Amino acid sequence: MMAISSAPLFAQQLEGEITYERVYHWTKINSRLTFLSNEEKDRMKQTWGKDDEYKQKMTLYFNEKQSVYTYPKVVENEHGWSWSEKDYQIYRNFEKETKTDIIGMLGRTYIVEDSLKAPSWKVMNKIKEVAGRMCMMAVTQDTIKDQKITAWFANDLPVSGGPEMYTGLPGMILELDINDGDIVISAIDIKMKPVPAEDINLPKKVKGRKLNNKQYEELVTAHIRDSIKARRNPFWSMPY
Repeated sequence: MMAISSAPLFAQQLEGEITYERVYHWTKINSRLTFLSNEEKDRMKQTWGKDDEYKQKMTLYFNEKQSVYTYPKVVENEHGWSWSEKDYQIYRNFEKETKTDIIGMLGRTYIVEDSLKAPSWKVMNKIKEVAGRMCMMAVTQDTIKDQKITAWFANDLPVSGGPEMYTGLPGMILELDINDGDIVISAIDIKMKPVPAEDINLPKKVKGRKLNNKQYEELVTAHIRDSIKARRNPFWSMPY
């Protein structure tokens, strides 16, 4: 008797490359600084108005076992200039449930290695289309940076990945909204294709100070506290 496999014969290869557009609104971000007076905040809004957007492309490579989120290989702005970005490579290994974040901030490079812990997501009864795919809404709270996080994830891309440091949903996060529009990261192009090992695997050698999750959170908490006390925006020197 012939054995029949339960797996579909032509199963979709769950690997590819997603291009995101990350849009900052600096006036909104700065208006949250508690040390600024209302007069200073109003003056800032009048000065910048609606011209405070800063756009940036980001890339996510993924397969069923792992992902990496980072800058495009060639970083170029609208004027055609290219430059070197700070280190920002966010690796996730879903199979081993581990993470490695390589982050340039506070004047040096940090390597955050630890187990992969998903945020406490609450899935909401809302849907919308992002990059041609229907997505469901989920929300959580970043208690370290005091930020409201809204994610839109695609069930038909059943990989628990996403942009920035966010994972842990039953589908790929295609849009991420930080603090009601301060920063919005949206997928603008999804290519399902084989991903070369050199694009998705951790580099063999990385220089930087190694931290675990707790040490990284303590570093961020202390930096935010000290910056606010000194009347400085803490996010000029670290990711928002």
